[in-house]
Amino acid sequence: MKLLNQTKVSAFVFVGLSDLPDVQLLLFLLFLFIYLTTVTGNLLIVLLTFIDQSLHTPMYLFLSNLAGLDVFYSSVTAPRMLSDFLSTSRTIAVPACITQFFFFFSFICIELYLLAVMSYDRYIAICYPLHYVQIFHPKVCALMVSAAWAVGFLTSLIHTLCIKLLDFCGPNIINSFFCDLPQLFLLSCTDTVINVLVMFLVGIIMGSGAFSMTLVPYIRIFRTIMGIHSRNGKLKAFSTCTSHLTVVCIFYGTLISTYLRPSPTAISSKDRLVSVMYTVVTPLINPLIYSLRNKDLKAALRRALHGTGRE
Repeated sequence: MKLLNQTKVSAFVFVGLSDLPDVQLLLFLLFLFIYLTTVTGNLLIVLLTFIDQSLHTPMYLFLSNLAGLDVFYSSVTAPRMLSDFLSTSRTIAVPACITQFFFFFSFICIELYLLAVMSYDRYIAICYPLHYVQIFHPKVCALMVSAAWAVGFLTSLIHTLCIKLLDFCGPNIINSFFCDLPQLFLLSCTDTVINVLVMFLVGIIMGSGAFSMTLVPYIRIFRTIMGIHSRNGKLKAFSTCTSHLTVVCIFYGTLISTYLRPSPTAISSKDRLVSVMYTVVTPLINPLIYSLRNKDLKAALRRALHGTGRE
């Protein structure tokens, strides 16, 4: 229930990751390096996919979208976090906080759906290779990517509109370095039962839908791979999935530990560490996982460095 006779909060204050000046400087340098590496690595994937003709395939269209998304995803929180390391004032206006949440959560949802699309791509490539080109027509690929972005923004909009209905009367301390659902629920002086219910319902409907679309194709993929008689054939088929599967496990693992809770509780240091994992580290390791294990991307990079667009 709404608390009466309380002044509405106009701004929040981030606790951040540390209050020690020496530690803050070290953290600034560390996260600045991570952020610049993240942006550079992901933009490099986007650029290589654009300029190299051999990468003009559905798989790399989806991968370049994921890489571009990770640039936006990390840029929602990292620049603000970096500035707070060097500032004594860590305040953020309530509308700005809600706006940050909207874009942050949008990019989370879009990534979930893109990972599901990429899972389906691997399913067709391994289980129905002769029909791959016909199924993943360029228009179909564009439609799938557009749908992922549209549904992601829509899902986030539902949560954002629910947050707009909340009142914030104090305290105004966010025990984190960015605005997220658990923190906003804790600071609300309005009953958040409906918001928590919406979060779980949307999570069950949309989240489980994306998870199912990601997981079910792999059940068929593993069955197909196990049916391959050649050991080298099995390894080659499985190697095309390991990068995507690794990213899926890391991304879902951190999200589940953050959002699928029975009720908002106090935010601990462990929670902030998990937040760092999925806001800062995940966008960094995505291009590393895909590029280090991908011969096509490494070959495209060599061609780009030698000034050629194809072999």
